[in-house]
Amino acid sequence: MAIFIVILSLVILILLIAWAKFHPFLAFIIVSLLAGWWLGIPVDKLSASLKTGIGNMLGELVMIICLGAMLGKLVAETGAAQKISDTLVKLFGQKNLQWAMMLTGFIVGIPLFYNVGFVLLIPLIFAVIYRTGLPAVATALPMLAALSVTHGFLPPHPSPVALSVQLHANPGIVLLYGIIIAIPTILVAGLLFARTLKKIPSAPLELFRAKDQDAKQLPGAFNSFASALLPALLLMIFTAITFLSKTHPANSGILSFCSDPVIILLFSLLFATASLGIANSYSLKTIMHFYGDAVKDIAVILLIIAGAGALKQVFVDSGVNASIGAQLSHLSVNPLLLGWFIAAVIRVCLGSATVAGLTAAGIVAPLIETAHTDANLMVLAVGAGSLMFSHVNDSGFWMFKEYFNLSVKDTLRSWSIMETIVAVMGLIGVLALNLFL
Repeated sequence: MAIFIVILSLVILILLIAWAKFHPFLAFIIVSLLAGWWLGIPVDKLSASLKTGIGNMLGELVMIICLGAMLGKLVAETGAAQKISDTLVKLFGQKNLQWAMMLTGFIVGIPLFYNVGFVLLIPLIFAVIYRTGLPAVATALPMLAALSVTHGFLPPHPSPVALSVQLHANPGIVLLYGIIIAIPTILVAGLLFARTLKKIPSAPLELFRAKDQDAKQLPGAFNSFASALLPALLLMIFTAITFLSKTHPANSGILSFCSDPVIILLFSLLFATASLGIANSYSLKTIMHFYGDAVKDIAVILLIIAGAGALKQVFVDSGVNASIGAQLSHLSVNPLLLGWFIAAVIRVCLGSATVAGLTAAGIVAPLIETAHTDANLMVLAVGAGSLMFSHVNDSGFWMFKEYFNLSVKDTLRSWSIMETIVAVMGLIGVLALNLFL
């Protein structure tokens, strides 16, 4: 019954947005209320679930998205984006830019949550798209596929680390196996699949578009890359320090503060304000005008993400994730396939990769000893399943749709299929490794 209610809620959500043309935020609120009522959440607690979901989602992302948009706007307006794209074209050639994007996404994505990596790399993606005229979706997808793979497969990314702890796996071995699986997965889900999407119409946000400037007025290549990628570099450095060293308790608070994405983004924005703005004779008044425009442009995206958070919280508070997992746990199949399948079903129903992964891990954990299953492979199987078919109940789906200004249909046949390929390729890789271990 719980699965039926979830499916019915998602169908109504799609119909409200795609057929009735409701604003997505309003559609999410209506469906969240209906779903909560049908799933048995007391009426007096239903509005609290919505507020909690919206608050948790925006509390995590609003500062990151706003600061990232400000940085991207500055990179575009000062000509740094033009300089970055020109440099990449010279280094790799226009035909090989997808390889460059994929490699960047893979390296930068390892320490970052997906949404954070997405926001940080969007200015770089749009710089290349605007400058070269290449198809937006096909050019961006290799980088985004790489981000998705690192999110599900590779420690020290927080998700596989959490799964490793829960399933008593070795993060180092998970990383080794994950890299083996990640490479073919990115090639198929990113490069090969992207080639089928060249004709998807897309008019990306004008937020990061700037008029062409004279080459003499552009900031230097090093300054442009350093200012645009500083947040990602700092996050990678602090993540490596945390992962590789045992920090004295007295310093752990300082390290935690310095490695927080919001703090890093704020510092990077202040650095770019000086290096790209003031150093290139832009007044503070002009720079702050750029930042104001940036926040206006992403307000709608924040609302839609908030709506997705409300629906996710209703599903979590109703206990539907545990109910679905318990029903599926009795299937008599390979434990690795079962872990993947439970995570995949919960992900499709709830929209949260983290909730899907952790719920599935708790259900299949006892099978690791009783069925003599490799815990490291189980981490990867659950991680792959948790990425399955991102769609209208996932905040990542709406970020991609709104940033690239796509229809729901085109987002489903690009973003959602890409995530599905990542999940299926991950499962194939896990099962293949299991044959040789």
